[in-house]
Amino acid sequence: MSDIEQIWTYYATRFLASRDTDRDRGEISATTVALAALLVLAAIAVGGIIRAKVTAKANSIEL
Repeated sequence: MSDIEQIWTYYATRFLASRDTDRDRGEISATTVALAALLVLAAIAVGGIIRAKVTAKANSIEL
């Protein structure tokens, strides 16, 4: 198992465990916030990559 897979497995396990305890307390744990922030950053990065590729392709088209 690669390091990335181990990290995702760890955070997935922590997220599920914290979700169960959060139901009792009504709180959001730091792990949940960190995972949400990580997912937002990943989505922004993917959006930037897609935008760059589309822009590069559009600029390469000769009219």
